[in-house]
Amino acid sequence: MKTPLLIAIAKELNLLPESLVFVDDNPAERAIVKGQLPGVSVPEMEKVEQYIRILDRSGFFEVSDLSADDLNRNEMYKENQKRAELQSTFENYEEYLHSLKMVAEIKPFEPIYMARIAQLTNKSNQFNLTTRRYTQAEIEEVALDAQHICLYGKLEDRFGNNGVVSVVIGQIVGDVLHIELWIMSCRVLKRDMEFAMMDTLIHHCQAKGITKVMGYYYPTAKNKMVKNFYEVQGFTKISEDESGNSTWVYPMPENYENKNKVIKVEE
Repeated sequence: MKTPLLIAIAKELNLLPESLVFVDDNPAERAIVKGQLPGVSVPEMEKVEQYIRILDRSGFFEVSDLSADDLNRNEMYKENQKRAELQSTFENYEEYLHSLKMVAEIKPFEPIYMARIAQLTNKSNQFNLTTRRYTQAEIEEVALDAQHICLYGKLEDRFGNNGVVSVVIGQIVGDVLHIELWIMSCRVLKRDMEFAMMDTLIHHCQAKGITKVMGYYYPTAKNKMVKNFYEVQGFTKISEDESGNSTWVYPMPENYENKNKVIKVEE
């Protein structure tokens, strides 16, 4: 019964099994979880008096950086439960999204959010197209570089504020924007936040005279969910190597039509 429960927990929290730690003093139970969910961390629990030492030295629960979003995470999970309960009352998913009354703030990087942005770049694994990591100093550096477009996205709805949940970083070379990073927190999946970010990104590109946007997808064991992300956004794939690394292009249209239909965006 342990494996289905762990799968349900991961699904409820929008996490991969690799984010879970299973602790049990029964070697048979540990063997079952290891065999059926190889991504879950299963420490070997020896003598009772060593339990604390084992968990402490394994470093599963060490916190290198604690943001305001982290402190509010428990409330965010409760809010997500309320969203799930509301969704069950709708047959039409778009109507459900409209009922959330979502409002997004999508803007160039601001000093107040630098720490959270850096944290998000290092914690996002599933919705991360290039898996690049940035320190806070590097985030601050690209934010000041005129040859970069850097956007953060915050999302709020009728149940609460999700905080900064998406980041896009692109480098301008001539009249082409090369997307170096596109990430989004899994807690706002399937709420069309990626479309809102795309719309704002294109508006910034138009203002800077950019003629096309280049996107890149580098596959990992954890980011398969975004393999076709650029296709959904309207990009065309122009190359893919034997490892699955792909390059996509989006020529700037004369008349761009916003893809987001359910989120009110404050820019």
